[in-house]
Amino acid sequence: MSDEFYMTISIPTDDEGYILLLCEHCGTFFKATPSDIEDDGVLRIFCPSCGLTSENYFTEDVIDLAMRMIKNTANDKLYAVFKKLERYNKRNNTIKFKVGKRIKHETEDPIRSGIEALEVANFPCCRRTAKIKPLLKMTGAYCPFCGVKNYEIE
Repeated sequence: MSDEFYMTISIPTDDEGYILLLCEHCGTFFKATPSDIEDDGVLRIFCPSCGLTSENYFTEDVIDLAMRMIKNTANDKLYAVFKKLERYNKRNNTIKFKVGKRIKHETEDPIRSGIEALEVANFPCCRRTAKIKPLLKMTGAYCPFCGVKNYEIE
């Protein structure tokens, strides 16, 4: 049995192809396209509100789904190990060991793309776009791709 396993979580995009991100420092929601986020030319993602970088920008929905998926997978692997131990002990007859019922899986509801009150902002420094709060468009925002403060965003 392998000690490693891989899971894939599908993060949906909105109608215009942007995914929802959350700054772990200030709690600001913003959106960027997956192609911009995964681009090798973008070294870090900056929060458009506070200008700081984070280790991750996953929303609570993504983290909750990941935790449920991990818990379900771990429970399945533990059940399989104990079931194997039960079969082994039946043959040896030294210790009585009986596995109970399989633990019921927690629901793994798909993630929905929320927060539709964000507006597209053009960042001329990187020639890219992101969706940010309308207030940030008026007061100025940091470019999510290079961290430059832009005022009067179109």
